[in-house]
Amino acid sequence: MEAKAFVKYVRISPRKVSIVCDLIRGKNVKEAAAILANVPKSACEPLSKLLKSAAANAENNHHMDPEKLYVSETFATPGPIIKRMMPRAQGRGYRINKRTSHITLVVKER
Repeated sequence: MEAKAFVKYVRISPRKVSIVCDLIRGKNVKEAAAILANVPKSACEPLSKLLKSAAANAENNHHMDPEKLYVSETFATPGPIIKRMMPRAQGRGYRINKRTSHITLVVKER
């Protein structure tokens, strides 16, 4: 039995989110929450909200024991890219890609 939570269109690059995802994968929910509270990365805020949501889904929808939950899967896939232009010398314009992420977090019971 597993419980999932998703967040879409987060304005952080998936490469930056996956660094934090690697830190919490396989950890207990309480330990993962403590890691997210103390790591100075911008991806920690949406991931901690997502972790709370997945734990609440497991407890309320699937009747799992909240003490036995652990993060079984977490990953970030690329979402749509917002394209912007940056003015450069001699009338040129360089493209700036503002990347977004879709983050998935799955918790299971040990």
